[in-house]
Amino acid sequence: MSSPLRREDVAYVAKLARLTLSEAQLDLFTEQLGQVLEHANDMNALDLDDVVPTAHPFGLVNVVRDDEVRPSLDHDKVMAMAPDAQDGRFAVPRILGEAP
Repeated sequence: MSSPLRREDVAYVAKLARLTLSEAQLDLFTEQLGQVLEHANDMNALDLDDVVPTAHPFGLVNVVRDDEVRPSLDHDKVMAMAPDAQDGRFAVPRILGEAP
């Protein structure tokens, strides 16, 4: 089957997209895009009447673990190891401007 896409069509679309294509590129892209369009036509010819529409090919399940309360680091010990702390929080240099 010959390509339904003409070289002039590819040149026109390239011009609209402000692309500068060489003669070799025009030939290559005409062939490649023609193959893509032929494949799309093949897909359109499929009988999909009995196929159930889906948003995802596999069933989705939540893979996030359940939240569980468990022991953590002691706040006072962590603050004691911090280089600088104020009011129970880490003190860090300003992002903008001069350091405090």
